[in-house]
Formats: sequence, structure tokens, C-alpha cells
Amino acid sequence: MDKLSLKQLQAWDAFKQMDEPVPSTVLLEEIVQSLHINYTIITQELIANIYKVRKPFSHKGNFGHALIMAGSKGKMGAALLCAKACLRSGAGLVTIAVPENTAALIHTALPEAMVIERTYPFDAWNPYNAFALGPGWGIHQDNANTLFEIIQNNQRPLVLDADAITILAEHSDWLNMLAANTILTPHPKEFDRLFGSCNNDFERWMKALDASIKYHCIIIVKGHFTFIAADGKAWINITGNAGLAKGGSGDVLTGIITGLLAQHYTVEQASIIGVYIHGLAADIALTNQTMESMLASDVIEALKKITR
Repeated sequence: MDKLSLKQLQAWDAFKQMDEPVPSTVLLEEIVQSLHINYTIITQELIANIYKVRKPFSHKGNFGHALIMAGSKGKMGAALLCAKACLRSGAGLVTIAVPENTAALIHTALPEAMVIERTYPFDAWNPYNAFALGPGWGIHQDNANTLFEIIQNNQRPLVLDADAITILAEHSDWLNMLAANTILTPHPKEFDRLFGSCNNDFERWMKALDASIKYHCIIIVKGHFTFIAADGKAWINITGNAGLAKGGSGDVLTGIITGLLAQHYTVEQASIIGVYIHGLAADIALTNQTMESMLASDVIEALKKITR
């Protein structure tokens, strides 16, 4: 990693304290360029070039079937947010694997989703072409066993978030067993638990790039400028606002990305489109409220207002 100057780091710290809702990206690009990495700023034009227009005679089978393993006692909202975002992003079918005696809650709150009860060992893989694990999942031993089983056997597109990342951080040797192109979506503290503590955002980004090569995975470091590392390449997202600094926002992002994977976007495309429309939906949601009042469910509802 090329060392950043003290002046650059001080400027970045001051930049992060700005009160402007949408700070300029000039300093961001100046610093990233000094790192000498292969990066792309995600733009509307980039998204338009990879977005797939639906054909008139399409049916739900054309848009995949996602399985979301999420929720636990006191945290079933995470499963609902993730699944609803997955449906809003276009997945043809979504099934949620939930704890025993919680199916009625899902059926009532989200009738569009299907429900199965979680068991261990979990062996109901065949109907699904994209998986997400972690939102509100819990970190007890049965879940660790399930994660290990999935890491060993799964070859389908997989998103690991939240508690799945926490479990993975406790078993870091499992990183070497991840299927190629597994997507990890840590926030900064989760990232540091998984890959070691970092002194600043840029050290974290450089470490993500190295890890994406070493483990052949996609790492999405969530933040104001969400950073995607894939095979040593970087994409930086500039949509979004501080209204996303609230519980449930990460569950929504995981759902969006999983829904895109179900629709047969590549892992890179799903990650790029996912972080962009997640932030854009938050910006749309901000048009009729404040950042303080914004909820993760508002972001999901704003997805339907995004035009091509």
C-alpha cells in the first residue's frame, strides 16, 4: 500500500465531519488516486449498461429463487427486511428459513414470501439459485455448524452478512474454504474482526483488495462511500446518506444483492447494482423526510420509485 501523507489523512478526517448532506467527491478521488489502485466510481451510466430489461413474456421462473436464512428470537424483523428487499429487487421467488414457530409471523407480514423451518443439518438446497445467511441469525453453535456445512458444500451464489460474518471471524480458517465469488458484506467493525484492525478507511480498503485476491471473494465494506473489492479491483459507491445509519439498513442491502443474484446477475454486477440502488433508494426516501426519521423499511419502499 502506498502510504498516505499525514496531511491527506487529516483532510479526510475533517471531510468526514462535514455537515453537508452530500459532500464533494473531489478529495475522495484525490486520495484514492494516490493509492494507485484499479478503481471505478459507480455511476448511473455504469448501472444502465449492466441492467437487464425484462422481456414481456417473462415469468417468475426467469428471475430465480432466493433462500434467505435469517431471523431469531427478538430479531425476526431482520428476516422480513431482507426478504422484502429481495422481492423488491426483482427475485421471482423468495423463501425464508426461519426458527421453529415463527412462520406465522412471516406469512402475516410478508405474504409474498414462502417459509421453511430451519433444521440442522440443513439439506433443502436444490430449489434455490442464490443464498443469503446472517441477518438477525444469531451466533449459537447450531448456526456455526450450518455455516460450516454450507461453506463446505455450497457452490451457488452466496451472501454472508451480519451474524454469519461474526461466526466466520471466530473461525478465520474457514475463509480458505469459501466457494469462489462468495460475497461478504461487513461494516467496518465486522471487517476488522474478520481481517484485523485498521487505522483508517483506506487501510481497510487496501486490506479488502488483498483479501479479495487471496480468498477469491467479493468484499463489500459498507460506509458512506461503500467500497467493493473483487479480484483486486475496486468500485466505490457515492449514492446514499446518513439516514442509512440505522438498524436494518444492512439487512436491506443483503436482500437487494441476493435478489439480483437470483436473477442471474454476476456477483460483481449484483454487488455494483446493489450498493448503488440501495444508496439511491435512501436518497429518494430523503426527499420527504429527514435522515433522522428514515427507516430501513422506507428504503425498501423507495426502491419502487427508481426509474431506469
